[in-house]
Amino acid sequence: MKTRKIIGYSLLFLICISFSSLLHGQAANTITTTDSSQLITDTLASQTALPPVAERGNLAQELTQAPDVSGLISFPKIFWSVVFLLLGYFSLKILTGILNLYAERKPRHKSLVRRVLPMIKILVWSMVVYIIVSGIFSPPKETVLAFFASIGVAIGFASQDLLKNLFGGLMILFDKPFQIGDRIETGKYYGEVVEIGIRSTRIVTPGDNIVSVPNSEIMNQSISNTNSGLNNCLVSADIYLPHLIDTQRVRQIAIEVAQISKYVYLNKPIAVIFFSEKTNKEPVLKMRLNAYVMNVGYEFLFKSEMTELVLRELKNEGLM
Repeated sequence: MKTRKIIGYSLLFLICISFSSLLHGQAANTITTTDSSQLITDTLASQTALPPVAERGNLAQELTQAPDVSGLISFPKIFWSVVFLLLGYFSLKILTGILNLYAERKPRHKSLVRRVLPMIKILVWSMVVYIIVSGIFSPPKETVLAFFASIGVAIGFASQDLLKNLFGGLMILFDKPFQIGDRIETGKYYGEVVEIGIRSTRIVTPGDNIVSVPNSEIMNQSISNTNSGLNNCLVSADIYLPHLIDTQRVRQIAIEVAQISKYVYLNKPIAVIFFSEKTNKEPVLKMRLNAYVMNVGYEFLFKSEMTELVLRELKNEGLM
């Protein structure tokens, strides 16, 4: 969707340039066909002192000359610019499809592919813009410098928040506090990172909602990363139990239930921890089952399964 908007804005920009060039050329032709001597006479008649003859000739030459921009904007240049924009768009589509297909066939490389895709998009569009500006239009260096200076001043005054988010996005890409595919908690939001953009980072919450968090806010607060680029991640399932329950038997049941789960990653340890808390002024025992899942997508499935199976086994044992 973003690439379609970029192409649409680019086409609109090129069309506007071509129309303005056409109007400017017509205005220049009108001026050159005007009787220059009459124009000079009318201009000099309004002055009390006439300049020397040599200065009159220079003045006539300046008035009859119009800026030559016909070589900068032309139909072939606009045509090839559109061609390269379309080539960049379809090339990204094909490359993204190939990488996504590879990620589906190689799940262990899925997180790596998703982290590389944003950089590939930035690189491809940068190359397309460079080819169009430098190879097709070839504007003078002075024009390019003046253009970027104007853009810099405009952005500095009108887009301070955008600049903060832009620098925040660059810091995330280079500092890498998290990557695409990681489960993070930032502020009041927790979920899987699905996109790291220039302006914001998108997170899918446990309720399957996509939240866009501005990059400037992320860089100004603490971030908790669950898996740090790995496919497996730690999951904690909390279960509240009677205060005087047999903790040794409960620990044994919880570990056995976790070991037979189809989601568990057995290469890392399983731990059971007990906490004493108060609910409605009565003491209760909170059991926390810590185990790793094979894929971050199994986090909530594993947590739900552990809660159900552990409570069921405790009831079968007569402990609850």
